[in-house]
Amino acid sequence: MTYRLHNIYSVIADDRRRALLDCLALGDKTAGELASEFDISRPAVAKHLRILEQSGLVTITNVGRTRVHRLNAQPLREVHDWVQRYGRFWDVHLENLKQAVEASVKSRKQDT
Repeated sequence: MTYRLHNIYSVIADDRRRALLDCLALGDKTAGELASEFDISRPAVAKHLRILEQSGLVTITNVGRTRVHRLNAQPLREVHDWVQRYGRFWDVHLENLKQAVEASVKSRKQDT
């Protein structure tokens, strides 16, 4: 789904929105349930939820008179794929660091 009014990276750049996503990853919740978990106003939570919905990260289902929010992690695939490319970069660099440290330790042991 490409319906996104907000760039996914700018959406998840906000720590409150990431925290809301973390809460929704544990299960569906109403806006009131989510608001009770944060030290910000209900209107602020509603604003963040609206942005998450517009980005496609949250879907809302009406259950009777209640609106239930659900995480849709699919748009995060783009972020995952991008970060994973850099994971390979860090794997190589960390392996090089490991080898340098091990060589240094080995050299010190030989000096004593």
